[in-house]
Amino acid sequence: MISLDDVKRAARAIAPHVSRTPLLHSKALSQAAGCELLLKLECRQATGSFKPRGALNKITSLSEKERASGVVAASAGNHALGVAHACAALGVASADLFVQANAAPAKIAKLRRYPVRLHLVGQNYEDAQQAALAHAEKSGASYVSAYDDPLVVAGQGTAGLEIAEDCPDLDVVVVPVGGGALFAGIALAVKSLRPAVRAIGVNPEASPSAKLSFEQGRALDPYEHEETLAHGLAGGFGRVPFEIARPLVSAIALVSEAELKRAIAALIDAEQVLAEASGIAALAAVLYGRIADVAGKRVVAVISGGNIDAATLRGVLQ
Repeated sequence: MISLDDVKRAARAIAPHVSRTPLLHSKALSQAAGCELLLKLECRQATGSFKPRGALNKITSLSEKERASGVVAASAGNHALGVAHACAALGVASADLFVQANAAPAKIAKLRRYPVRLHLVGQNYEDAQQAALAHAEKSGASYVSAYDDPLVVAGQGTAGLEIAEDCPDLDVVVVPVGGGALFAGIALAVKSLRPAVRAIGVNPEASPSAKLSFEQGRALDPYEHEETLAHGLAGGFGRVPFEIARPLVSAIALVSEAELKRAIAALIDAEQVLAEASGIAALAAVLYGRIADVAGKRVVAVISGGNIDAATLRGVLQ
């Protein structure tokens, strides 16, 4: 569906509107994990997560007429922020963003600072997505998928280009997985440049949609998940990411809710970096032995988002 050239084109298109995020070598966490551990800090990206990359690449592809007709998106929070950022950067005046009503208060508060129409709908991503699709069909606005679009995958893959450039002797890249665009994009970019690298995704145990998709040979989307603090990783694994990642994936690891909470605290203690539960999954998998054969290897764990509110953080730390 896409190639390394598509990811490189995306990098050029979105460069004026995103940050090149740091790759932090953590001595403390390396010692704890038994490997050389580097953290790709997408929590330092504009809006606090990786999502602007894909949203910008999709919206830059729209014609002037399509942009004038507006955009619509569904989100657990971070994708809506990415679309809002992209609209502000590209001068798109009309955006309807459908967000599940139980999204993190920090994300909702950030969204209210943008000149967008925010619709809080339902208790999960699928509720928000169905409302958004209905609105797009009725209004004629362009739907910007959170994950199930090759242009979005290519945009997210620009983080993988940065990883490959900044860590040329990488052995393993570990990525949180929800809908799958970040994982598929990074896996494509990194393995195109460094074929021997193992690409490992991480689901929460409460929503193992990617793991089950690869086991069953089909994309499970939507997926009925259990309750999880990692809202952004809950739900289905998209068809487009599934097809792109299928020949690239080495494994999908699972992490528990307790491990997600412990990893948030561990990252604060070690590096004074704040991450949300969805953003910490890769680090949790490395720290708590959910990935085989990383001892002594050079491992990059993607910290995909940092939008956590004070009340949630207080509960985690307690």
